[in-house]
This record gives sequence, C-alpha cells and structure tokens, in this order.
Amino acid sequence: MNTADLSLPVDVPSTALFTDQYELTMLRAALAAGTAERRSVFEVFTRRLPEGRRYGVVAGTGRVLDAVENFRFDPAVLSFLQEREIVDGRTLEWLSGYRFGGDIWGYPEGEVYFPGSPIMRVEGTFAECVLLETVILSILNHDSAIAAAASRMSAAAGERPLIEMGARRTHELAAVAASRAAYVGGFATTSDLAAGFRYGIPTVGTSAHAFTLLHDSERDAFRAQVETLGRGTTLLVDTYDVAEAVRTAVEVAGTGLGAVRIDSGDLLLVAHRVRRQLDELGATGTKIVVTSDLDEYAIASLAAAPVDAYGVGTQLVTGSGHPTSSMVYKLVARAGSDAPDAPLVAVAKKSSGGKTSVGGRKWAARRLDAHGIAEAEVVGTGPVPGELADRQLLVELVKGGEVVAREPLDAARERHITARAGLPMSATQLSRGEPVLPTEYVHGTSGSQ
Repeated sequence: MNTADLSLPVDVPSTALFTDQYELTMLRAALAAGTAERRSVFEVFTRRLPEGRRYGVVAGTGRVLDAVENFRFDPAVLSFLQEREIVDGRTLEWLSGYRFGGDIWGYPEGEVYFPGSPIMRVEGTFAECVLLETVILSILNHDSAIAAAASRMSAAAGERPLIEMGARRTHELAAVAASRAAYVGGFATTSDLAAGFRYGIPTVGTSAHAFTLLHDSERDAFRAQVETLGRGTTLLVDTYDVAEAVRTAVEVAGTGLGAVRIDSGDLLLVAHRVRRQLDELGATGTKIVVTSDLDEYAIASLAAAPVDAYGVGTQLVTGSGHPTSSMVYKLVARAGSDAPDAPLVAVAKKSSGGKTSVGGRKWAARRLDAHGIAEAEVVGTGPVPGELADRQLLVELVKGGEVVAREPLDAARERHITARAGLPMSATQLSRGEPVLPTEYVHGTSGSQ
C-alpha cells in the first residue's frame, strides 16, 4: 500500500512556527513600508555540492507541499507571537488570514541537481513568500542530503537491496523523513514502522542480540524465532561464535532458512566463511545480510563478497558525512510597485565572500549529447532556446495556492533511477571529483521569462 496520496496530517497541527523570527519581523517592516504586496520570486538553489560529490538528489518535495498547505496561524500561535511582542497588531491581523496563494515550481522529486540549479521557485507577494523560507529549506536541505547519500549507497550496492535502519541514530521525527528520503534515493525497505505507516514504505525486521541473550542458549533463541516467524526468517549469528551459530541455525530451521545476519567483525572475510559453511550444510538458498556502520565505501568494498543485502543506519541518516545540502532561498526578482502588472526586476546579492547569487526568474533544462546522455545543466532567464524547450526541468507544483502535483512516493523513486541513469558514468564513482555536469547560464533581459 502506498499512502503518499492520502493527505495524511503532518506531525503538528500547523507548520507556521517552523520558521525563524526574522521572517516575521521582515513581514512587519514590509507591511509598514508598503512593500509587502510587491510581486516577488524566490528561488532555492545551492552554490556548491558537498566536497567530492558529483550530483545532488532532490527529495522532500512532497513534504514541502504538505508544509505549505498546513502553514496556518491559529489562535494559539497568534497569542504566542503577541505575548512575545514579535509582531504588532496589524501584522497579527494579516497573519490570522494567511494562506499561501501563489505559485511554486520545482525540480520534481527524485530528479538530480547541480550548483546553481533552481531547485524550487516560489512566486507570489513578498509577504506570503518570505514566510515559507525556513520551513522549505529545513525540509529540502535535510531530505536531499539523505537522498544523495542513499543514491551513492544504492549505486554502490548494484542490484543488492538496501535496508534503512537508522531510526535510533537520529531524532524520532527526522527518522521518518530520513526513511522517506532514503526510499527515494534507492533503498528498498525500512525498519521504521512510522515511515511504513505514513508513507507506505515496505518494512522489515526480525531480532536483535538482546533476543539471543534473553534465552538460556542460542539454540533456544533460534528455535523460538523460527517457531514464531517461520523458516524464512533472518537469524542473527554473531552474538557468540559465528560458525557455531550458523551450524545451529541450519539445524533448527533446516536448509530452507531465509537468511542470516552478520553485524560485526571483518564483514568481507566473515561473509565468505559463512557462505561456504551454508553451502556445505546444504543451505544454498539462505541469504546473507550484513550490517554494522556501513557507508557507500564499505558497501563498495563488499561488491565481490557473497552478500545479498545491506542494512545501513548511522551513515545514512547523517548524510554520510554531509547532513545538509547547503541550499539557500533567495529573492531573485521583484516588481517595482504593488501593481499586478508591474514588470519584474532582477535582483541579486553581490557581496564578497562567495555568497553571491544570480538574479532573475529562471528556467532550467538539461542538454543531452548525441547518445542521449546529459552533458550540461543549462540555467537561464528570458526565453527558453527552442532546442531546450522539451528538456525543461521545472514542473508546476502549486498553482494559485492549490497543490497540483502530489504523487505517490514510488514515482519519485523511479524518477531518480531514470535521472541517475541519464548521467555520465562517472557520476556514480565514489572517488572525489567535480560535479559531473557543468552549469551554464543563459541570461535574458529582464526579471521574468
């Protein structure tokens, strides 16, 4: 069952306070200055990928849509803002009726991105758009970081399935989001039941070392598990002596034992020994699952090992060393007045220190070579060149405040597989390198297309 399209509620009644105070103080000042209603365009992008990474993965888009729909200032929230004197009476009145009524375009979830890619474009009045900055960045930065790590791991694993099992290594709500992002990035299952319930991700799990230690002998523990869960279960064989445990496991479950799990030691060496032992015992169909602080490099090192599946926790939910995608949300164009037909003017930050941005309302397209493989990320303002018209990347997500692009999570997962396959082969190399595609800019003459 896939529940991604069931409009399940978010974890809190409102997402309005998932924001930084300065969003509200900017709103207050803009209302006072008479500039709050100016038509504006904000864009989400990153200036660089994490060091050594070849591509990024867009994840969290579906969660952003939920967050925007639930961005409401209810009486309790308004009372809090009033008591803290964060905003004045005029701003409170404006917030009490807040509903985002603008448009959002973005790279579809599961798509890959590069430095400068306009991953999401939010359009509306300055007032309604500026309030969404923090919650959008919070979701996209976290989920895209997890999905990128998951993608690297799934590329390293090849056809072998990956199990997400990092719930105990992060915040309980972040764990659910991480499981969702990992699924987009290529993981097959999760151990987190909340993620399974909310997003329909397949769940797995059998037993931990505590279950073996509970019983008077390893044989008793294995017998209890097999009698309860069946011969197709996975038995954990490294609580004591691995060789003895494998022998006992096959004696208890028979040669039809589903799998054994190895959670410690030299996994390459132990996996070979266990495979040989299982085959000698006649359990040729019994699979081997390995866990124990795996990352993409450890997974790649086990490519030649007789391993059937990997379980990954800590390194996945921490982005394998890069827990954020460093995305920013910047005003790139705004109207010169409140008039609905006032033309957009490109604006951009020009300060030193590398934190510059490119002004103008942008489109993005991916240029392909003669073999159909991506060769450049083209980002521009103004008219889209005819040869790129059918290669545009942004899709409409919200129109006039209404979500128009909600989709099952499996669609994002499949999209990522396709997008990654369309990149040059070097994209999935684990060695450090520059982004696999260059970003080329095509400048128009105004802030609008």
